[in-house]
This record gives sequence, C-alpha cells and structure tokens, in this order.
Amino acid sequence: MTEQDIIDALSGGLLYIVAALFVIIVIFKGVRIVPQSEKYVVERFGRLKSVLGPGINFIVPFLDVVRHKVSILERQLPNASQDAITRDNVLVEIDTSVFYRILEPEKTVYRIRDVDGAISTTVAGIVRAEIGKMDLDEVQSNRSQLIGEIKKSVESAVDDWGIEVTRAEILDVNLDQATRDAMLQQLNAERARRAHVTEAEGKKRAVELAADAELYAAEQTAKARRIQAEAEAFATEVVAKAIAENGLAAAQYQVALKQVEALNALGNGDGKQTIIVPAQAIEAFGDAFKMLKAK
Repeated sequence: MTEQDIIDALSGGLLYIVAALFVIIVIFKGVRIVPQSEKYVVERFGRLKSVLGPGINFIVPFLDVVRHKVSILERQLPNASQDAITRDNVLVEIDTSVFYRILEPEKTVYRIRDVDGAISTTVAGIVRAEIGKMDLDEVQSNRSQLIGEIKKSVESAVDDWGIEVTRAEILDVNLDQATRDAMLQQLNAERARRAHVTEAEGKKRAVELAADAELYAAEQTAKARRIQAEAEAFATEVVAKAIAENGLAAAQYQVALKQVEALNALGNGDGKQTIIVPAQAIEAFGDAFKMLKAK
C-alpha cells in the first residue's frame, strides 16, 4: 500500500468520523427530554416558538433554542410583614405567606421580570386595602374570610402572568403595645361586667326561687286546710246523720266522749297548772261516765 493510499484511507475515515459527530450533534440539539417538574420555553431567532412539556420533545437543530427552563412546582414566597390601618384607625402588622405555581411559562418569562417581588408587592397592597375595610375585631374574628378575599384579589392581579395562587395565609396579626394595653383594659372591664351581670342574675334567681318556695308553701298550707275542712265537714255530716237516726242519745254520747277526752288532756299536764271546774261541769262529767259505762 502506497503512501497515497494511506492518505486516502485516512481522509475517508475522517470524513465518516465528522459525519458521525455531526449526526450526534444534530440529535443532541434536536432532542430535548423535559423533566416532569419543568417546562422549557423555546425561541427561534429570538421569538417565542413553543413550550415543551414533560417527556421527549423534538426541535429544529441550530434554529430552535431552549431559552428558559421554568419549574412548575408549587413555590412559597418568603414570609412578609406589612403595616396596615384598620377601619377604626388601629395600626396592625400583618404577617403573610403566599404559595403559587407557574402554569403558563411563556407569560411569566416575557411579561414579568421578578416574579417573587411582583407577587410580594401585590400581596402587600391587597392586604392593606382589605384590612382598611374591616374593624380590628373583624380582622381577629373573620380571619378565614379575610384570607379568602386576599387570595381572590391576588389571583385576579397575577392572572396575566400565567401564575396560579394556590394558598394565601395570614400567619399573625400583631398590635403595638399601646393598643394591647387598651385591649387588655377593655377585656378586664368586660370580664368585670360579666361577673356583675352573673351575680345580679344569681340574686334574681335566688329571689325567684324563694318566692316560688313561699308560693308552694302557701299552696300546700291551703291544700292542708282544705283537706282538714273537708274532714271536719265529713265528721260533722256523720254526727248529724247519727243524731238524725238515733235522736238525743247519740248527741249526748258525743258530748260525753268529748268530756272524757278533755279529762285525758288535763291528766297529761305537768301537774303545775291550777284548774277551776264549775259544779255543773263536775255533774256533766259524771253523766258522761255513766253514759260511757252504759255503752
């Protein structure tokens, strides 16, 4: 093999090598594998050509260039604090946190330069505006409603940037020391008022219960008197019926029975009392004993 043949062989081999390298470069430039968490923005001669989604994508080598690689994962802005004045002129410091994700990278990369800064500024303005519509008590008690209004307003403001606001949180509402002292005094006054109200209601309830007890006692006394009166009326009716059936003897018997009961009552005394009995009474007692003995 002559020297010329060797040169020709080397030239042919180098040509194949260059062709192979060119094919490899074309494949490398024309095939793009995009991760699941990203999207690629492709430009052709400086203008937007397409947006590549996750997976294998093909572009025109040397003409199309991947200019931006944008993550579509949810992002969290750094916690931010901003001052705001409520409707009742109270200065508060609001700590907020915002979560968002990029849905349309072509809008994000061509319409806004600093996404995080733009969203932070927008959130600060919206928070101040929404806080200015509410009193301090409403800010403290209706935090979920306030968060919903802020999220809705932020979503409307960043829609042109191809961004979705997934969450907006109010982490804390801080007050200055003077306002805290005033609120503490108000809280103590409210507690004292509730204590006085509770005490007054307790006294009122005690009076009502005492009145109910007295009314119940009166009702029971009246009921007892009514039952006693009915019993006496029944006894009187029985005695009257006996007198009507048996004549004077039944009446004398009842009188004699009462006289004996009276003697028993006298006998049960403590012995210190002095009793003067008329002569007619002694004779009546004697008659009573005779009648009872006859019975």
